[in-house]
This record gives sequence, C-alpha cells and structure tokens, in this order.
Amino acid sequence: MVTFLPSRPGRLADVPSFGRGIGGAESNVACALAAAGHRARWVGRVGADGFGDHLVDAVAAYGVDTSAVQRDPHRPTGIYFRTATDREADGFEVVYYRTGSAASAMSPLNMPLDVLAAGRVLHLSGITAALSADCLALMRTLTARRPGRPLVSFDVNYRAHLWRSEAEGPGVLLDLARGADLVFVGEDEAQAAWGVRGAAEIRRALPEPDVLVVKRGAAGATAYTRAPRDSRDTDTVTDTDTDTDTDTVTTVPALHVDIVAPVGAGDAFAAGFLSATLRALPVRERIRHGHLMAAAALTVPGDLGTPPSRAHADRLAALDADAWGTLRLGPGWTGTTPGADDQEVRTP
Repeated sequence: MVTFLPSRPGRLADVPSFGRGIGGAESNVACALAAAGHRARWVGRVGADGFGDHLVDAVAAYGVDTSAVQRDPHRPTGIYFRTATDREADGFEVVYYRTGSAASAMSPLNMPLDVLAAGRVLHLSGITAALSADCLALMRTLTARRPGRPLVSFDVNYRAHLWRSEAEGPGVLLDLARGADLVFVGEDEAQAAWGVRGAAEIRRALPEPDVLVVKRGAAGATAYTRAPRDSRDTDTVTDTDTDTDTDTVTTVPALHVDIVAPVGAGDAFAAGFLSATLRALPVRERIRHGHLMAAAALTVPGDLGTPPSRAHADRLAALDADAWGTLRLGPGWTGTTPGADDQEVRTP
C-alpha cells in the first residue's frame, strides 16, 4: 500500500498534512533484505494508477525485483493513513482504504505459484489472509506442506480490525502458522488472538514450526528451534540457551534504542532474522541481527530504515553479553547520516 504519514502528532482530524511513503509487511521485509545485500523479489498486485507506479518504483529503488508484480486496470492501489503514535498507544488511529483494491484480488488462480516457490525463503504475513476470501485461499495454498517447497516464513501480524468477524482471524492465523517452517509472533498479539501468555505457552500452542520466534518487546526475543539432539551445535553460546526434549530455546535481550518513530520494527526484525538465517548464522546471531535491523527502523521517521553495513552489524552481533547489554543506538547509528559513524553507537 501507499502510506500517508502525519506531519505532526495528534488525531487524524487535527493533522493538517501527510507525507507519502510505502508500506506493507511483505514489501517492507523485501526492501530491508535487498538493502542488506540479499536478492529479494516482491510478488503482489497494485492498480494501474499513479500510486501503483509509485509503489513499484519505490520498492524497486531498494534493489528488489518487482518483475512479478501485476498491474490491475480495474482495481485501485490500496492506501492508508495513520497517526504518529505507537500502534499499542492510546489515541492510535489507522484508516485503511483497500476494500476492493488490487491486492485484495490475489488468489491461487492469478498469482505465479512457480515464481513464489523459486526462492530459498518465501515470506508471508497474516495481514494478507485478512484481505479477502481469495487472499486467504492463496495463503492456504502457500502454507500447505508439500515436498520441495522453499522455507516458508510467516509473520502472524494479527490485526483484529482487519478481519470480517472477531472470531475468524485467530483460528485462521493459527492454522496458517502451523503450516509454516519459521513463525514470528509477538507475545502481545498471541495473547490477544489465542489467549496464551508467555513464550513457553505460545510454543505449546504452536509446536509444528521448526523455528518459532516470540517477540517480547522490551524483554527481547525468544527462539525455539527444533533439531535432533545429536545434531545440535553444542559450541554455540547464547545469552540464554536451554534444551528441552524437542527444542533449543534461545533468548536475547532487546537493545536500548532512542526511538524516532515506533513503526516498522516488526518487519525489520523479521528481515534481520531472515538475513542471518540465509547466512546460516547461529540462532543467537539471528536474533541479534533481528534486533539490529529493528533498531535501524526505529531510529528513522518512516517504516523503513537503511540497515548498517554487514561488517558493522556482524561486529555488534558478536559482542559479549555485557557489551550487548550496554549498547544504546540512536539516529544515524547505521552510518547512513552524513558524518555519522561508530560514535552513534553509545553506551551509558
């Protein structure tokens, strides 16, 4: 979608102007991965209109392959407006204009399933499943377990107001997550959707994925990874790493971040974790790269931040637990602001 970002805090009724940007969970992840040096393709549908032109051009400018994006001459590109506050804060408002949009017409019949299966990772979002019955049918097709499929990554992204009924979304999202290989879910959204509290309870509700990443806000993130006990990497040292009969459990605390805008962190975290997964890094480093990519998004005004160089991120991800715990990241820490360098990575 095209996003309209407010020029100042306040109610939508009071904001005098908005700046245009791009948004969408999957395209955000694709842009962040491309900016981090990976080959990424975004597959979707937009209208044959000016907003569609802007979206395709802006996503492609990050280095994302947009050749499989379809243009619909009969349906518009979706747009939305939101306030400047955090999604969970009092007074947050978001207004979507995407009923009947080009994206809502995606289905197993009109999307290139061969292209979607061609990468090493296929990343999906629960938001797409809420757009229409056709979109849900597409998501069920893509999360169906079958031989030879790519690693299927699924970000739950529960948004209660997007679903046609309050009872529909939670069950659908649980079914889709059970079909994925790698699942991202926030502790807060798991409680809201499924009534489960805490990372361990979420894992009990979702035992099927090989990797489950529970995002825990200021407490950090916990990853449950399943592997045969005799094949686990016993040399890996994590901040908190314990074995169960079926899982290795890895918890990494969040970073201290001077937040500019509290948006885009979830998609950025997924991109950082996927980037490190593609590089076959240990689980602790995957979570740390997720935190670092989230910090890149949180320290800029929009949804998408420019990630640090791979060497810079690797240096930070390799810090010992004490040094990691004292990092404080502010605007410009990635080195993309003129004159910014490592002095933007501060300790108290």
